[in-house]
Amino acid sequence: MIRTERASRPLRSGRSRSRGDGALLARVQALEDRAEIAALLSRYGPAVDTLDGDAVAALWSEPGSYSFDDTVLTGDAIGGLVDLPQHRALVAAGCGHLLTAPDILVRGDHARAVNHSAVLMREGEGWRAVRLSANRWEFVRTPAGWRISSRITRLLDGGSAARALLAPQTDTTEGRDDG
Repeated sequence: MIRTERASRPLRSGRSRSRGDGALLARVQALEDRAEIAALLSRYGPAVDTLDGDAVAALWSEPGSYSFDDTVLTGDAIGGLVDLPQHRALVAAGCGHLLTAPDILVRGDHARAVNHSAVLMREGEGWRAVRLSANRWEFVRTPAGWRISSRITRLLDGGSAARALLAPQTDTTEGRDDG
């Protein structure tokens, strides 16, 4: 995946533009926003699998939150999730955190996404899924680019909590601004 280090910013033109140019710029901006958010999410798995708490923390805005199981982490504690004993045990045994492609909805300087995540563990010569979850992510555009403001993760255990997170995203405002 191609990554850029530039901060996210709205597209601007120094010249006046017709209505068609404005619509095109809005569509290009929405595509850039979605690509940046997808790239941000793609960094999560490698960061937690390499126990890089600073890289994990850098994905979130202040004050961010991450809710999973019966745990809610906020602020600096989010990067500390790599030091939780259960996480260290997973990594020591050989694991990988995988995220599916997200469904991203962008509205101005805020966005949300839903996807699945899986934790795979090494078992003999192969791998087995030990955790499959539903995720709802909230994002905010910051001077440094898009950052996660909230993540809610629930196990796909047959209960309604995970299904609710995966419910189709709807936007009650005028039009979707997602490209």
